[in-house]
Amino acid sequence: MTRLVVAILFVVGFMIQAIAQEASETSGTDRTATGGAQTLEDILKRQRGEAVDDQFRRDATGDPDSAAAISSQLGTLGGTSDAELWRALRYGSADVTVSSGGLPATVLVQDGGMRWLEFRQGPLARYGGYLLLGTIAALALFYLTRGRIRIDGEKTGRTITRFKAIERFGHWLLAGSFILLGITGLITLFGRFGLIPLIGKETYADIALASKWIHNNVAWAFMLGLVMVFVMWVIHNLPDRTDINWIRKAGGLFSSNSHPPAKKFNAGQKLIFWSVILLGGSISASGLSLLFPFELPMFAKTFAALNATGIPQLVGLGVLPEQLAPHEEMQYAQLWHAIVSFVLMAIVIAHIYIGSIGMEGAFDAMGSGDVEEQWAREHHSLWVAEVTSSADGEGKPESAPAPAE
Repeated sequence: MTRLVVAILFVVGFMIQAIAQEASETSGTDRTATGGAQTLEDILKRQRGEAVDDQFRRDATGDPDSAAAISSQLGTLGGTSDAELWRALRYGSADVTVSSGGLPATVLVQDGGMRWLEFRQGPLARYGGYLLLGTIAALALFYLTRGRIRIDGEKTGRTITRFKAIERFGHWLLAGSFILLGITGLITLFGRFGLIPLIGKETYADIALASKWIHNNVAWAFMLGLVMVFVMWVIHNLPDRTDINWIRKAGGLFSSNSHPPAKKFNAGQKLIFWSVILLGGSISASGLSLLFPFELPMFAKTFAALNATGIPQLVGLGVLPEQLAPHEEMQYAQLWHAIVSFVLMAIVIAHIYIGSIGMEGAFDAMGSGDVEEQWAREHHSLWVAEVTSSADGEGKPESAPAPAE
């Protein structure tokens, strides 16, 4: 939940930058010496990353009524110079008409691209990196203090089938594709300032090109795995009363010989499941929007739905734009795609830890599909009771314990 709140704050912060006017207090700079143009002070402030009141530039878009005649020496075509025309286009004050495409098609210079770039290279990369490194550090600390969660009771030498082959296939299809997507996504985001100094521009260009191809194509495997996992396990991941006790005892993760009863999936695994389904679904939706920006825009409609609720106005964002050009849609989609991916990567890292070195016997569930009976009784006692008491047509218990090989 904390990671989700952080991600939402990221998005809100970007939206405030992208949607609100570039408001800043009037600097009071004397521009008479420059004829109203920017001063050295403006340039230095911008280089330091400080806010600069650019109202003087927004308004400097020409005045045909008071301009010199076109035939005179200082006259300009229509009373507007080229610089003034482009300035009007940049700030959206030019009188532009189009025959098709609607309001978004009138945007010829989209100044929001700089805000997107600054957010992507700044807060997104910085706090996303902190999130992943912080998660790894927290898991390392947990391992050093708690150690590996061992099987408390005496091993029986018998195994129970926990996941069938089709279930393991769906899991590994989803997991493997997500790992590839995560690695290639991180290469794309951090490569320019993380890899180029180490391997050079030409080598990085080849890696970046390959990463883009892998990312775009492996995404289909991820979406297929997401659908498979949802269909196979959704019925087992619906909340029930046993989850309350599991959460109250933190699943016994912090103490030995304290394993609350659980069904096939405990409350922690259910949280992982719904995080993967919801966040993975959101990542897939924004990814499809990036692949097909003209066919599948998603933010203009989302903003319209949010405006109808009154929430943006309530939190001070005003009315969100309900018509966005394709490049604006892609900017929002790319940032949302990356933010949600960072959150899901942190969750998956924790899941990988518990399913590998963090807990004895856990990997077998997705490795061979068969788990030690004592492990199953300690972590999923209600599920063990259910599968051992159920019988097939021959009266043989379904998933009955079998001798370990």
